[in-house]
Amino acid sequence: MQFLDEASVIVEAGNGGNGCLSFRREKYVPKGGPDGGDGGHGGSVYLIGDDSLNTLIDFKYQRFYKAENGRPGQGRQMSGRAGHDLHVKVPVGTTVIDEDTLEVIADVTEGGQVVLVAESGRRGLGNIHFKSSTNRAPRRTTPGTDGERRNLRFEMKVMADVGLLGLPNAGKSTLIRAVSAAKPKVANYPFTTLVPNLGVVKLGLHEHFVMADIPGLIEGASEGAGLGLRFLKHLTRTRLLLHVVDVAPFDETDPVASAKAIARELEEFSPALAERPRWLVLNKFDLLPEDEREARAREIVEALGWEGPVFSLSAISQDGTQPLVQAAYRWLEEQQRLEHEDETAYAEEQAMRRRMEEEAVARTEARLGRKRKPRDKDGDDDDFDDDYDVEVEYAP
Repeated sequence: MQFLDEASVIVEAGNGGNGCLSFRREKYVPKGGPDGGDGGHGGSVYLIGDDSLNTLIDFKYQRFYKAENGRPGQGRQMSGRAGHDLHVKVPVGTTVIDEDTLEVIADVTEGGQVVLVAESGRRGLGNIHFKSSTNRAPRRTTPGTDGERRNLRFEMKVMADVGLLGLPNAGKSTLIRAVSAAKPKVANYPFTTLVPNLGVVKLGLHEHFVMADIPGLIEGASEGAGLGLRFLKHLTRTRLLLHVVDVAPFDETDPVASAKAIARELEEFSPALAERPRWLVLNKFDLLPEDEREARAREIVEALGWEGPVFSLSAISQDGTQPLVQAAYRWLEEQQRLEHEDETAYAEEQAMRRRMEEEAVARTEARLGRKRKPRDKDGDDDDFDDDYDVEVEYAP
């Protein structure tokens, strides 16, 4: 199945049915009075999170979604049938953005979550509502209102606990293959990975977490260079970042300069994302003589001024991978426990997620060169409410 993490669609709710202008006419009842029924409400458009979906490819082939219109009212006080709501399934992890205003409408983070994205048109009223003591034969009705129409942009971000980042060919795909059942393509050239890959890292019967292999970044990624913005956004869902650094690059580039370049790209893309816990993973130590490995690791750490956790390993031989995943699992477990027990910690995590989302949207807005504009809203439509200060009579 083709991976697609961005899509633009048009959604339109159903229009409300018009009210009916009708008078009761039966044998021996020449002046039966008004009996026009109301129209039906239109259908609304809802999005539903679906755990079984992992791509937005369906929206590449169908880009217009419209709910059913409400039926008009009829005589004999018969109301029109309401239009059926339209429910559209989207992958969990989808952010919904209004393309006209660049407003984030919703963030679908759970399976079964329901989000209203286009509100239905309201029904029109039949002439029976306008009967009064001074107007026994009203010829007034109201039309149904139009359903809401919106241009939406879906941006899917993979739902993972741990994200791998680093330059192309740093060994991220090899690492996720070594610690999980995921089998991303591995080759001896850059940009082997073109889409994010997810793998479930299992440590025990009920001990596991999800790791995401993000395609390699290059300098200028925050401005759209390389795969750029398209995949940097996937890291905003993760709780922990593993910065994979090749200690023996084949092109003899400086690992320290490479690591600093990636850190700058994170900061440029989202300062909040740059504040996420990030561990340094020094990979490909099997390419160095054993007596040089410790000195090489110390040299890189000191040059970076790194103060966080550091792990040295060889992903291809799986040497040193288990201490890394065990430490990551313990850290994730402790974070979840802390957020469950401490309301302040939970609030801080939610605030951090909102910041990252806002910064990601701002970066997308800047890339598209579009300005945020207020969304047009309908005026006061109280005239179509059912609460009229009139006498309503129903003919038998």
